[in-house]
Amino acid sequence: MKKKKKGILGFFDRFSKKVTKATGSPYAFVSAFIVIIIWAVSGPLFDFSDTWQLVINTGTTIITFMMVFIIQQSQNKDTVALQLKLNELIASSDKASNRLIDIEDLTEEELEKAKAFYRKLADLAEKEDDAFVSHSIEEATQKHEEKSSTQRRPKATDNKKEESNKKEATKATT
Repeated sequence: MKKKKKGILGFFDRFSKKVTKATGSPYAFVSAFIVIIIWAVSGPLFDFSDTWQLVINTGTTIITFMMVFIIQQSQNKDTVALQLKLNELIASSDKASNRLIDIEDLTEEELEKAKAFYRKLADLAEKEDDAFVSHSIEEATQKHEEKSSTQRRPKATDNKKEESNKKEATKATT
């Protein structure tokens, strides 16, 4: 499944992966710390001049600016890969809700609605004596509907339907 990218995009992909890995290492931290120590110690040699300050300011600004894009590219790629793996797990599980596939593409409002469903599941789980019982969104919704239908008061339209059904039954028997 691995396919080597060519061109500038492939180069940037490989470059960002290597730079992200290297800058996240303890060696990178120690190197940065040593550079700062050398800069601070060299201050008296340069009489703490504006040029001395400009060297560290310019260097750190350029490095920070470039690292934002390198790290973001690497993070975007990792996020997409992670989402695809999660989608595969959800799709392959009989008990998982397929509505969660590609959930990262939903709006903030839609995500809040999905979160509300999972709050309901958490509430159901808290009420269970057995910590290993699991519930699906569908189960929670079904139980809610069952409770609602048993506690529901008959509406005027329900009474009309009952009267209509009684009349039809009377006509059929006569």
